[in-house]
Amino acid sequence: MRHWLCLAIIALPQWVGAVTCEDTSFEGKGITVCTVDATQDDLRLFLRDDEGAILGQFRAVERALDEGKTLAFAMNAGMYHADRSPVGHYVQSQNEEMRLLTGASVGNFGLLPNGVFCITENSARVYETLTFASQKPHCRDATQSGPMLVIDGALHPRFLKDSSSKFLRNGVGTSPDGKTAYFAISNTAVTFHEFGRFFRDVLKTPNALYFDGKISRLHAPQLDRSDAGFWMGPIVGVTAPAPPATE
Repeated sequence: MRHWLCLAIIALPQWVGAVTCEDTSFEGKGITVCTVDATQDDLRLFLRDDEGAILGQFRAVERALDEGKTLAFAMNAGMYHADRSPVGHYVQSQNEEMRLLTGASVGNFGLLPNGVFCITENSARVYETLTFASQKPHCRDATQSGPMLVIDGALHPRFLKDSSSKFLRNGVGTSPDGKTAYFAISNTAVTFHEFGRFFRDVLKTPNALYFDGKISRLHAPQLDRSDAGFWMGPIVGVTAPAPPATE
């Protein structure tokens, strides 16, 4: 466990489980990281309610959970169209809503190579899209986004160290064994190069995937934080037993 997470672990309330969130910094830029144990935490994707309507907000996800459950962590998890439907591959509870896209496209999603975040019952991994297409891993939940931030230990080849394009950004990286997922969101504007280096050099994730920019949002009750803002498409989150009511 990395030293900058130790204090958060000590202070965690019991109901949260293994998920931890902490504010940190990288080269003077504020970043919040939530660490999820994919072997224990109930990590999953959310998009629609039981009637098929887009959830779009953290509070709507919370309302849709089974009784006695709460949302211990969440963030936006991939790009979407105006109707909030996923741009790329999307699978939830083994039901595919959108196929895998392997060809050229536009925007950040089309800054190839892009990738897929794949969740199973006891693991979480980021795959470059063509690798995903070749290996065909079985994912209970999956969301495609882009660009990749880190690919087999290397930064995306099109990232520029001196880029002037700076935005709030969020994404996910996974440990080599697939047991741990690191979700990060910048709290100040950063370049792709800076954000990618944070995953590669600090979190040590061999593969990491960009989720989005200006709509980046985080729900982290441990930090007394639940960002409001634009409606979202896919959302990734961890559910946990709700804490006991206090009188």
